[in-house]
Amino acid sequence: MKTIILSMLIVASLVACKPQTPPSFDLVNAKKEIEAANKAIAEMFSKGDAAGIAAAYSKDGSAMFQYMPSVKGTENLTKAWADVLATTGGIELATLEVWGDQNYITEEGVFTLKSKDGTQVEKGKYLVLWKKEDGKWKLHRDMSNTDLPLPKQ
Repeated sequence: MKTIILSMLIVASLVACKPQTPPSFDLVNAKKEIEAANKAIAEMFSKGDAAGIAAAYSKDGSAMFQYMPSVKGTENLTKAWADVLATTGGIELATLEVWGDQNYITEEGVFTLKSKDGTQVEKGKYLVLWKKEDGKWKLHRDMSNTDLPLPKQ
């Protein structure tokens, strides 16, 4: 009987001491979360909700658009997006590829910018570094540029 109890204690201690493997990161699911966040951003865009778009950024997030310096901070992001929304009516975002881990994901995508009447005014590509913050994916570094040629002068 002592042998059985001793054997059970040894097995129990070995099981208890075995390092627990953390759950593996699910990049496919993370991509779906990012696509859902992009859909929400597109909806805010169509409603003219600059503050909502700015809130989609991490606490230390920034946007790096062409023809202007980087924009950092919620107040500055809200203003920058308000300026964009004043002259546009909608945006379509399409994720092409994502890679990363449970803390940061890089997204490569394409966008189409529409006027208020729905006409395409710009198309281009973007890279976004997403950061997991408070359990949600937030835009951390947002960089985009146009595919259209420079205007002729």
